[in-house]
Amino acid sequence: MRHRIQTLNAISPVGLSRLPADEFEVGHELENPDALLLRSANLHNREIPSSVLAVARAGAGTNNIPIAELSARGIPVFNTPGANANAVKELVLAGALLAARGLFPAGVFVRDLPGSDQEINQAVENGKKQFVGIELPGRTMGVIGLGAIGVLVANAALSLGMKVVGYDPAITVEHAWKLSADVERAGSVDEVVRVADFLTVHVPLIEATRSLISTQRLAMMKSTGVLLNFARAGIVDERAVVEALDEGMLRAYVCDFPSQTLNRHPKVMALPHLGASTVEAEENCAAMAADQLRDYLLNGQIRNSVNLPEVALPRLPGRSRLIIVNMNVPNMVGQVSSTLAAAGLNIDDLLNRSREELAVTLVDVGGTVPDEVLRSIQATEGVLNARLIT
Repeated sequence: MRHRIQTLNAISPVGLSRLPADEFEVGHELENPDALLLRSANLHNREIPSSVLAVARAGAGTNNIPIAELSARGIPVFNTPGANANAVKELVLAGALLAARGLFPAGVFVRDLPGSDQEINQAVENGKKQFVGIELPGRTMGVIGLGAIGVLVANAALSLGMKVVGYDPAITVEHAWKLSADVERAGSVDEVVRVADFLTVHVPLIEATRSLISTQRLAMMKSTGVLLNFARAGIVDERAVVEALDEGMLRAYVCDFPSQTLNRHPKVMALPHLGASTVEAEENCAAMAADQLRDYLLNGQIRNSVNLPEVALPRLPGRSRLIIVNMNVPNMVGQVSSTLAAAGLNIDDLLNRSREELAVTLVDVGGTVPDEVLRSIQATEGVLNARLIT
């Protein structure tokens, strides 16, 4: 039987090619899908069928997915951290250059010039002094959030001759290894804000980061500072930004999130959410998301889930595999083992991993697992989801 994967957005063919037709049925109009594959589709106001075993987003942010609801059902939510990191990095650098040289307003100025070529040339000579910019070398790039994107931005800014100060209290070992030793580590967000000529944010939008860049923090910035936001709109208090721009407390705001508040402001450069909009990024995200769904549906392996632990256990030939998602409570493994032992089934391999309130157990079993044994495990108190791969 083929697994059914419903796509809720257009997904790059490069990604879909990772789901072979002999094992997967993929389409936009599928009933009772085993998994959902999406980009920006909003699942918060959508009924998610009871058949769904997994959800994968071809992108890093998961604000469009009801993670708490899916966690309560034992459904992993996958994302693709780092797959679009280079695309976002390049856009951040482009934003810094746009602001440094005033290219947005300069382009509008030239576009609207009337008259003959001679008149246009004269107007250019008379008007270009209003677009005198600054250069990046020697300036300080402040980077808040040193994940996949933040590390690339920091290292690239160094290569442009900038001084870089970064802050991330939860930087991973993997990202720390990739971060240049020349990046100065700050002790707080405020420390970065105070010294930055260019301030860029690369953190997820959660309650703790909402309006992270606030009126109070904008007041700490240099009046010549440039704020860059290619993460999420809500991380920056946009009304506070407009006030800072109007009062001359900030040079420019460059972001990927247009709004009525920001649009047409002369010191705002808002782009149409282009962060991951490159052919390469879309292909990378789609391929990564498809691989994660395939590995979970076929083998129960979990990589890059935002709500469940990483789980990897090589398959043993000729064995059945149980995938159990449960509350992280005592004796859960013992209860599963007892149920299998009572049915005369031997456990050949087992892996249990937990993440906060949830846990995942993979069990490789010799012999056929009867339906009633699976139902017994599914009915065990604390088990959220359990299935069998033969």
